[in-house]
Amino acid sequence: MNVPARLGIFGLGLAVVFGAAMGTGRLTGPVGAEAKPSAAHGGMKESSGMEHGGAGHGGHGSMPPGGLLVSDRGYTLTTVPAATGTFAFRIVGPNGRAVTAFDTQHDKRMHLIVVRRDLSGFRHVHPTMDADGTWQVASPLSGPGTYRAFADFKPTGADPLTLGIDETVAGDAAPRPLPAPATTATVDGYTVTLAGTLVAGRSSRLDMTISRDGRPVTDLQPYLAAYGHLVALRQGDLAYLHVHPDGEPGDGKTRPGPVITFFAEAPSVGTYRLYLDFQHEGTVHTAEFTVTAGASDTTSGDHQH
Repeated sequence: MNVPARLGIFGLGLAVVFGAAMGTGRLTGPVGAEAKPSAAHGGMKESSGMEHGGAGHGGHGSMPPGGLLVSDRGYTLTTVPAATGTFAFRIVGPNGRAVTAFDTQHDKRMHLIVVRRDLSGFRHVHPTMDADGTWQVASPLSGPGTYRAFADFKPTGADPLTLGIDETVAGDAAPRPLPAPATTATVDGYTVTLAGTLVAGRSSRLDMTISRDGRPVTDLQPYLAAYGHLVALRQGDLAYLHVHPDGEPGDGKTRPGPVITFFAEAPSVGTYRLYLDFQHEGTVHTAEFTVTAGASDTTSGDHQH
């Protein structure tokens, strides 16, 4: 998907790790259950060591995965009236005022991810903030339906957070069936192939290989300071996980394709939708996969860095 065209996470390619600091990323806890505290970005710490939004940061007690709460640790996501065709919101802090100080994470102070409740219509956009703390962006709500909007950010001096809120666009919106699990996705003339099996409760290696016209793509370009970004959403509750690559462009070891590798830990058996952003020849594309996490009674396959 072309991000500029679509104005815009919830780990697959070029040594991207779906994991905790140099390790495994988690959407903590089964659907409907309380999650154990863990690192940021929907209950994980990415491999680069930078923490990103998500409930369930270490030391804060039992919390659900990121994106399930509209208010967490004193911060609240609230939408505000806006001109037609514009989506606007604020982050209200513990003092009851709109937050205006945010740290930059992956080149942006705010990542807004929007998807319909049926997991279609995915958008990853970057709003701009007014002096009063109001964030605005051309509306990423593409047609009738109920959407989940995730604000992924880090208030200055506080932990990273991902807050979520539902927004409804009036009109006839029949649910779209979730595509069946598959190992290949095509987008804008590119083919992305997934190798590996997602297993609940343990680290699973997932390799994404990007090609075009049958040829491997070996010159991916940095996008938001990385070669790839992955958002994963759990079907049902839309628990959120956002993962970035292990390594950085220009670090002398991270190759710009064609393979992106993740070590992903699913919190529960079930179905997940994965959205991989990558940039090539000046355009950002998004490949989407449906993945089923199977059961496992062993953790012997855990991967650690």
